[in-house]
Amino acid sequence: MNPQFPRFEQLVTNPFRFALFKLVKLPASFVAGLRVEKLNAAEAVILVKHGWLNQNPFRSMYFAVQAMAAEMSTGLFAVGQTYQRNPSVSMLVVNIEGKFFRKATGTIAFTCKDGALVDQTIEACIADGEGRTLQCRSIGTNEQGEVVSEFVITWSFKAKKV
Repeated sequence: MNPQFPRFEQLVTNPFRFALFKLVKLPASFVAGLRVEKLNAAEAVILVKHGWLNQNPFRSMYFAVQAMAAEMSTGLFAVGQTYQRNPSVSMLVVNIEGKFFRKATGTIAFTCKDGALVDQTIEACIADGEGRTLQCRSIGTNEQGEVVSEFVITWSFKAKKV
């Protein structure tokens, strides 16, 4: 595991610092209202509340906002595990698949439990210098615990040569 992950976790779980980070680096997520509910080495939960700024014409959350929250729930592991690494590791989303099961209204929680897989993939990438891809799953549930959407985000990782 990246020894910098706890430092990154503290940055992300501080609401003020993370809001500033989103405003500067991810302004669409700031406007859409994404926030971190939970982040540790194994699990990430991103919350987003249906509202006027992220709605579609069908009185539910726009699919792209759901995709953004799902990607963030997987991407926090990737960023946290590559944060201030030596050698540095590049990362990129290379594919995204989404399934929608019901209207997304109220507060939706996107949960990814693939932190250990991301860590293992990045460690293997650094160890042998080979690029790797990894599929991470994020499940969006409403306040009643019903699954509203499910995403599979494919990440590509490659350690940069020193």
